[in-house]
Amino acid sequence: MQPAATPDRSADLVLRGGVVHALDDAGTTGQAIAVRHGRVLRVGSDAEVAETIVRGTRVIDLDGRAVLPGINDSHLHAAWLGAMWPQTVFGPGGAPDAGALGAAAPEGTDPAAIEATGDPHDTSGAAPLLTTREERRSAILRAGELVASLGITSYTEPGLGPGEDDGATGCFGQDVFEAYAELEAERALTARVTVLGLFGVLDGPSSLRDVLAGLPELRRETARPSRLRVAGVKIFADGIPPMHQAWTHRRYPDGTQGGLLIDGADPDERAAALRRMIREANRLGLQVGVHATGDRTIDTVVEAVEEALAQTRTDLGHYIIHGDLVSPDALARMTRLGMGLNVQAGIAAHTASWVAAVLGDEVAASAWPIRAAWEAGVPVSLSSDAPILAPDWRQGIADADAWIGAPAPGEERDRMLALLRAYTTVPALQDGAAAWKGSLEPRKAADLCVLEADPLTLAPADLPSVGVDLTVVDGDVVFERVPVSSV
Repeated sequence: MQPAATPDRSADLVLRGGVVHALDDAGTTGQAIAVRHGRVLRVGSDAEVAETIVRGTRVIDLDGRAVLPGINDSHLHAAWLGAMWPQTVFGPGGAPDAGALGAAAPEGTDPAAIEATGDPHDTSGAAPLLTTREERRSAILRAGELVASLGITSYTEPGLGPGEDDGATGCFGQDVFEAYAELEAERALTARVTVLGLFGVLDGPSSLRDVLAGLPELRRETARPSRLRVAGVKIFADGIPPMHQAWTHRRYPDGTQGGLLIDGADPDERAAALRRMIREANRLGLQVGVHATGDRTIDTVVEAVEEALAQTRTDLGHYIIHGDLVSPDALARMTRLGMGLNVQAGIAAHTASWVAAVLGDEVAASAWPIRAAWEAGVPVSLSSDAPILAPDWRQGIADADAWIGAPAPGEERDRMLALLRAYTTVPALQDGAAAWKGSLEPRKAADLCVLEADPLTLAPADLPSVGVDLTVVDGDVVFERVPVSSV
């Protein structure tokens, strides 16, 4: 018979006999973890955690497996992913996948032409993938099953709203958010979802009038903000370098320098509108995630955030999405402003040759500077941009490690820790939720995943072959690969 424990120290769930990496500031590692009422109760030795086991506690024997905080994919288009999976825009070899493009691009689109232009997001003219509320609900649930099987307990849906109500795919309009709200009301979502509103066209233009009119709508409350929350707004500031769309200080082979996607009569008017959007969102207490790839665009966004904080001091964690050509000076300023950087290392690896073709090898080699961002003190979140890539964070870590380059001898463990934090604690910071999720500390959310091997004993390149055995959100098991030993 299990010993009786005091009510406030008894666990609902205990995982023991393995290694638990809390990923907290203290570097806590234990053999076991106890969970009570959806919160972490204790991380410690098997003996320490045994004190929390009472009649009714579910006990899972890890048999040497590893426990990590739940994975947070901080840039993942779940409705689009659910509509397309198992296809992705980039196929296994790195080039756009013909089958995926057949689903997401106009009939007759030549995959080779899209590879040449480097515009994997372009879905103009496509037949909609989702047309009804029920189809959108099904796609979200399908994506939820997939991400749960990968140990993902939180994700950011980066861009939903009326700007895409007539969009080509049907995966980004306001009705997608309404589908999310319905599913959350039914307690059907198996991951925490953070949403950014969208008042322009996906990868396309937006107007100052539409964004200013839409921003107040984003202050909508949800029933459980810890499970579904609108954090702020996404702005598409420019395109991508291979299509000569990123606004740069350099010139492309045709002599152009790209430009902003914001409506305006000239570059100065467009830049002024972008700055106004950011200032107003900040004034309203809304986070801004800006799709910005060109160095000139990024400089403009950083200047705008600096202006916004001078007018209304906030701690919202505005951030740059992609940030292909971010400069050392911009990184230093981002650190001072509390800005983050959201990077997809797999996209960097797949498209570096395209950037080199239009801006040269030196620019391509210095693009997506994850190491420089770390050294500057910028919080770097790694993400998938699924379904551009598959939502497999294990491959994302392998891609990021390869992109950064080999660590110095003796620094391999620190490298793996930094990469794991880029999928856990740093995205929690991006979500404004670091106080209650992202690491396995007492009273924080019991969101965790179980791997069949300890990632800190492996090279990042070996991580994709390590299986995810269990995923837990709020103390509830939402995925179990095979029945594990349980008492």
